[in-house]
Amino acid sequence: MPTVVMATGKSVGFSKLLEQCETQELDAPGGIATPQVYAQLLALYLLHNDMNTARYLWKRIPQAIKTANPELGAIWSVGQRVWQRDFPGIYTVISSHQWSDTIQPIMEELRDATRRRAFGLVAQAYTSISADDLAAFVGLPVEDAVKAVLEQGWQADPSTRMVVPKRNEPPPVPQIPNEQQLARLTDYVAFLEN
Repeated sequence: MPTVVMATGKSVGFSKLLEQCETQELDAPGGIATPQVYAQLLALYLLHNDMNTARYLWKRIPQAIKTANPELGAIWSVGQRVWQRDFPGIYTVISSHQWSDTIQPIMEELRDATRRRAFGLVAQAYTSISADDLAAFVGLPVEDAVKAVLEQGWQADPSTRMVVPKRNEPPPVPQIPNEQQLARLTDYVAFLEN
């Protein structure tokens, strides 16, 4: 009988937990794992932003297990929000459900990872954003969202309630010496001619 594996709360622990859950699903008698294994596996796929695998897992979970375990449906509801890139919806669904002890740490890490991803997306996509929109996007109250971005070196204007993200500089592209470029080009042309 498969055992339920507890999450450790660390990224490496979640990766190991994912491997253990996948093994438990494969080794399950009759190819049908326990609802707890399916729940952890689905939540871990969402945490790792592996939406295609999460979708296929959801399709292969027997309907009887889905209907008998409302937590599975709640996890999939989070997955649907992730798929739709509905950041406020992700935070709402995660906070509105009372998760079991095996799923709670995964959902907390998913919320935090989604928040980090949202901050990164805002920094890349916006030259300025209203504090209210930023707060909804990162799932924090306005004051906490502004405080968090100020700690990251962003600028905030209290009179206009606008936030100006700090652009992350892309890593420099290493320059190849001209002689090396010419040698590469010669090798390509020689390869194409032969």
